[in-house]
Amino acid sequence: MCANVFGALKSLFGKPFDGGKRMDHGSQQQHPAMIRLYEVQREVQSLGPQVCTFSGLKNEREYRRLERELTQLLLEVDQVDTEGRADLQGARKRAAQEVEGLLRYLEENATHPSRLAIEELSREAQRLVEQGVVEPQRAGGTAEISDELVDAMQEVILRLTQVKTGGRVPLRKARYRALTRLCAVQDVIEGRTRQQTLPLSEDTHAAVQRINQVMVQVSGARSQLVALLMGLSGRDSCAHLSRVLTELLVELDALDVSGNAAVRNYRKQVVEEINGLLKHLDLEGEGDDTRRYDLGQNDSIRQIEAVRGRVGQLQGEVLRHCGVGDLFRPKPELQSLLTHLDQVDTARNPCIREARRRVVLEVQAVITFLDLREALICRQPSPNEPSQHRAVWIVLGSLSDLQAQVLCFNGKQGDKSYMLLEELLTKQLLALDAVDPQGDEMTKVARKQAVKFAQNILSFLDMKTDEWEY
Repeated sequence: MCANVFGALKSLFGKPFDGGKRMDHGSQQQHPAMIRLYEVQREVQSLGPQVCTFSGLKNEREYRRLERELTQLLLEVDQVDTEGRADLQGARKRAAQEVEGLLRYLEENATHPSRLAIEELSREAQRLVEQGVVEPQRAGGTAEISDELVDAMQEVILRLTQVKTGGRVPLRKARYRALTRLCAVQDVIEGRTRQQTLPLSEDTHAAVQRINQVMVQVSGARSQLVALLMGLSGRDSCAHLSRVLTELLVELDALDVSGNAAVRNYRKQVVEEINGLLKHLDLEGEGDDTRRYDLGQNDSIRQIEAVRGRVGQLQGEVLRHCGVGDLFRPKPELQSLLTHLDQVDTARNPCIREARRRVVLEVQAVITFLDLREALICRQPSPNEPSQHRAVWIVLGSLSDLQAQVLCFNGKQGDKSYMLLEELLTKQLLALDAVDPQGDEMTKVARKQAVKFAQNILSFLDMKTDEWEY
């Protein structure tokens, strides 16, 4: 839309106004009304990029400023005296339309359902963090990070990645900012449970007392960082906390721990914890670089899409060979594609991470399909095979056929073909539930694996229809 605005302005006004009294139209004096309209053009060109990248809401100061300046421009255009000339009236009308277009674009993005959904999910995450981390810390206690909090945060992040932006830069920017902060918070709270650096006894070395004191400060800084990232700290700033942590690093570096490997290792662990917090403190300007959230030209996304394209080709070959009773085995290449995906640099970008995760699942789906097909072809049941074990294999054969249909499915959740596949897969789960192992351990294991396989196919079908975008 913004590109159209600027293109229309250029076609409206022709050559840009040169800042003097005349245009390059021979010796004809430029009309004052047209001069004023050219001045409006320059101001619109200045405000346009700001409007086109604004990712906030209507109640924010930046929104009010842009709205106020655009409204003022609209009033000034309306006050231009055209003296009844049709050419000036047309120019004024088109100038007003362009300003109105920016105003409309600004409001549409700030009130867009996807923008409101992003805000609601951000607030949901705020409530989770405030109850689980910030409030216990403010009360003087230690926040115990529960599995429920970690799972709830992961669920919010997943729902954020599924918010549709329709390609709008402001919506992409808002989603990216929210995702980046939530992923940073998730990393901090999960790191809190993983690292658990234990203090040494102060009798070990003279420097241990100060390192232990730094550890206490780092623990407080962790909660402070979480509050900052979630917008729950009104007084502090990322820059201030960064300075505090950097000063702690300098102080630790100055401690003399020579001759004691245990203390040196302890200091190293504390330094690593501080560096782990510092890496999340560069988020205040996050999202200003459009390459971070407008991923169409991102090198990592290009690599992921190239892998995805190759997986699609291999999948087509596999299904074509299966259709004629043959088995095409490109597993070595599929495994190498997984290795390549693992090496893709996500640059801490949650959208790139999710894109990579989805393609990994696509590769794994083809590999599991091949594994089951090969097992079905090579299967040689003994005459004494228990009937319940044979029943599991019959279901696996049906699941293999259904997975082939799921792999090539390209519809939506409301399609009849989707509902049919979902129903057939559910029936196979019910058939497995009806199998009585009768104490046979091999049947128990086979049935458990078959149930997991069926559930994975259902999950993969859901993933293919959730209309996720970068």
